[in-house]
Amino acid sequence: MKDIERFIAGFRAFREDYFGAGGSRFDALKNSQRPRTMIIGCSDSRVDPAMLTGAGPGDIFIVRNVANLVPPCEDGGGHHGVSAALEFAVCQLEVEHIVVLGHSGCGGINALMAGARGENYMGFLTKWMDIASAARDLVLSDLPGKSPELQRRAVEMASILLSLENLHTFPFITAKMAVGRLSLHGWYFDLHAGELLEYHAPSSVFERIDQR
Repeated sequence: MKDIERFIAGFRAFREDYFGAGGSRFDALKNSQRPRTMIIGCSDSRVDPAMLTGAGPGDIFIVRNVANLVPPCEDGGGHHGVSAALEFAVCQLEVEHIVVLGHSGCGGINALMAGARGENYMGFLTKWMDIASAARDLVLSDLPGKSPELQRRAVEMASILLSLENLHTFPFITAKMAVGRLSLHGWYFDLHAGELLEYHAPSSVFERIDQR
């Protein structure tokens, strides 16, 4: 209960800050939102996209899932939460940027590397992480004999690139990109070093954003 009490106290502080005396800072957001950027982040409790970017309410449209994955565009059955969010962000909100935000020490990637099996799993995690299996296989093929830590970090980054590739399978995304109304970005947060890296296509490497 201590966490819940702390969260309630946090909401009281939020309400005072944003809706207190002096007028509501939500006046412009009460009836609509116009974020210019969508961030696809990980559900990891340590990697909050709004906190990392200093974004305020209404600044970014966020989707979070295990390992910040984007599945390929599919018309088949099932509940396509990420795809629905992409469609809404691109077609309705008309965001101008989509950022895939990965990070070091990702539990989803650890599960992909080790195999999420056992009595604590029902198969949902394994099925979801299959989206990134091609990234894992590529890294294991390119970096045989390397340490598990290095391989995991490489897969974390490779899965970001895979998600960027999967974004190109959505026709409404490629249509906006073709006319210069949408751009894609791959970011990697190194939570050990406290650094944010961005994929730089010309050099095919992740570079520190503050060095760009």
